[in-house]
Amino acid sequence: MAFRATKPGGARWPAALCAVAAAASLPLASCGRSQPAGSGPPTSAVQDGRTSGQVVVKLAYVAQFRAKVLVDAAGYSLYIFGPDHRRSVTCTATCALSWPPLTVPPGTKPMTGPGVAAGLAGVLPGPGGSDVVTYNGWPLYTYVADVSPGVVSGEGINLNGGPWYLMKPDGAPLVPAGQPQPLRGSSP
Repeated sequence: MAFRATKPGGARWPAALCAVAAAASLPLASCGRSQPAGSGPPTSAVQDGRTSGQVVVKLAYVAQFRAKVLVDAAGYSLYIFGPDHRRSVTCTATCALSWPPLTVPPGTKPMTGPGVAAGLAGVLPGPGGSDVVTYNGWPLYTYVADVSPGVVSGEGINLNGGPWYLMKPDGAPLVPAGQPQPLRGSSP
């Protein structure tokens, strides 16, 4: 299925409509952030995020949480999904319409920016033949409701069967106070 970020003519679909379409399993293939026509699906590591075939994972400061978090090369927030348990990609099919995984072609290692621990970056086999970028064993996802860099609308929400959290550079999820930690002490 083609997943383009804009409607014909370049206008974006409202995030609320995208969420409703994804939840209802409608094939609305034009949700999320704007990209130039023909630039490919945002699930393929955002075309401008590639450097010599590698994805750049970097840091951004989120004033709302007073924390540095991982973002993709275009500056979009990267999340982990609690049910992944640091070892598998469980957000697929309808879930992935709202939460596209950050992917690379098979055999490609993700490149990290300053402040991001290269030793924590890796990949897991993902649906559709691409590898999903991981950090400290957690698969990384973007969120279609984050319509521009710096938006963190998915932090701490429970959607598609589990909680979603931003990823910190130390490899731990940014879990809001009072919310459960995703599998403490588990190993990849």
